Amino acid sequence: MFEARHTMDAPTTASADNGTSGGGGGWFTPRKQPATTPTTEQEQPAEGSRLAGMRPVGRASGGEVRSPAPPAAPRPAKTAEPASQGPPDTAVPDPTPPPAPEAAPPAAISTPGPPGRPAPPSAPHSAAQATEAPPRTGSLASLTSAPPQLRIPTQRTAPAPPASPDALLIRRTMAEIGPVADKVTSYFYALLFVRHPDLRPLFPAAMDTQRDRLLKALLTAAEHIDNTPVLVDYLENLGRGHRKYGTRPEHYPAVGECLIGSLTKYAAGVWDGETEAAWVRTYTKISQVMIDAAAADELRAPAWWYAEVVSHELRRADVAVVTVRPDQPYPFLAGQYTSVETPWWPRIWRHYSFASAPRSDGLLTFHVKAVPAGWVSNALVHRARPGDIVRLGPPAGSMTVDHTTASGLLCVGGGTGIAPIKALVEDVAEHGTRRPVQVFYGARTDQDLYDIDTMLRLRQSHPWLEVRPVVDRHGLLQLPEAIREFGPWTEYDAYVSGPPGMIRSGVDALRGIGVPSERIRHDSVEELVAT
Repeated sequence: MFEARHTMDAPTTASADNGTSGGGGGWFTPRKQPATTPTTEQEQPAEGSRLAGMRPVGRASGGEVRSPAPPAAPRPAKTAEPASQGPPDTAVPDPTPPPAPEAAPPAAISTPGPPGRPAPPSAPHSAAQATEAPPRTGSLASLTSAPPQLRIPTQRTAPAPPASPDALLIRRTMAEIGPVADKVTSYFYALLFVRHPDLRPLFPAAMDTQRDRLLKALLTAAEHIDNTPVLVDYLENLGRGHRKYGTRPEHYPAVGECLIGSLTKYAAGVWDGETEAAWVRTYTKISQVMIDAAAADELRAPAWWYAEVVSHELRRADVAVVTVRPDQPYPFLAGQYTSVETPWWPRIWRHYSFASAPRSDGLLTFHVKAVPAGWVSNALVHRARPGDIVRLGPPAGSMTVDHTTASGLLCVGGGTGIAPIKALVEDVAEHGTRRPVQVFYGARTDQDLYDIDTMLRLRQSHPWLEVRPVVDRHGLLQLPEAIREFGPWTEYDAYVSGPPGMIRSGVDALRGIGVPSERIRHDSVEELVAT
């Protein structure tokens, strides 16, 4: 249900209970009542032997609709915090869950209410880049995947308002559990799998990477509970993206219950009734926004697309350009990314950016670099062949071109991060505007410039485009210096895509030469909020 592109590809609603844990609508019980639509059959969540009080308060949304609609234009990104992409896959550990905890369970939790009347769909707002990102797995495994970018404004025209009492209590809890974050997350999973063993098959066997992602996503969302616009965008995107995991409203109470149980144990030094009530209200808001967003998306798009591999080209021993044909129209915007699942690793998803603007033939292309112990990346590079079938999640990401302005584009791409940069160039060309576009193609070695010929051909076709390859020398980063040398960039919108270190250095260099933060756009998923 929660995820962190990357890199970082959360919210509140009026439907959330604003009472304490013992009052109002009860634990995690939204006030909204289900809205009936003429086109979607609604079904009652199955009732089993759950904890007392975990009974549905209404009907869940119906089955998914497999007819996509054109994408809503994303809001132009006004701010972008430096963030980095999540680490690649790691070796598979022993998948056996931790020992069952013996602590007494927290109070029972009511099932979040089914969605209220869906609002008009908005474009995905998240972050990611072309290299392999942390896993987005299993239906409830979404709780642990890397969340999309949480875009927090860094420049304000007025002093920030004081934090709400709930936010202060949330942050106090986070400070308390910070030194034992790994224990908190392990204990959470132990609670979840012991109390709700029926949920275990929804997760992948290996849970190592997921544990870190869960805590980061959940607590980051909670920490920024006062920033309603940011949280709503963030969680709505998560709710839409997690449809592919099979996440349903009745799954949320189990997660909330086990989260509270873990915090109760490991934040004992600061935990009291007021703190518990604050977390209950916060989680209620988070879960309701995600449920509502998923219901709205269900009316206009499928949860996933099947796609056939039609072309597989090795550019290097560890880099492949993979082109697929989706089974039905796939609406997206240049600069966005999606998640990919292969048939060899079910329920394991990775983020990849689209390497071209939307094409008339409907084909989608990705640049994939095989990383050590990378399940999906190695499968796509070394095993996939034409005729293989993969699954695609919905498009996401906000690193898109604002065609309402005439500003130039300063594009900084490194490694397979050149893929979305190429898509942006094609997008500008297709719109017929002669906006200046400057591309800095960074690499550690000459061999890493695997797509330089393509970029140089684009430059020959478009006089408004300039492509500057920048290769590091003697272990020294040359890209930041090159950006400074060819400035100023006061009339440009900046786009940064690549490995985490390159994104950080690129953003720092741009800020250092006076490019405002709100004009720097990037999608990365390692961190949710930049320091």
